[in-house]
Amino acid sequence: MFYIYCPHCGEHREEEEFNYGGEAHIARPADPNALNDKEWVEYLFLRKNPRGLHQEMWYHAAGCRKFFNASRHTVTYEFKETYKIGEQGGQS
Repeated sequence: MFYIYCPHCGEHREEEEFNYGGEAHIARPADPNALNDKEWVEYLFLRKNPRGLHQEMWYHAAGCRKFFNASRHTVTYEFKETYKIGEQGGQS
């Protein structure tokens, strides 16, 4: 088991309290109605899958019930940092 720091609650909590929310910092389409099928597929399904540091979105389901972003190493599972959505992060 590992612990995740929630930037909203301000404390480390057990991983079981959190849900993975996908890749962070995805650019949303400015005009969704203008997208063709190929562009929709790219937006909805194609994600990075790096070996190493990755920016992710997480949800504190059993706590404050808020989303936040995290920089996590995909090989070691180590969380380098967590930060609120809208804040600058991912510099680690």
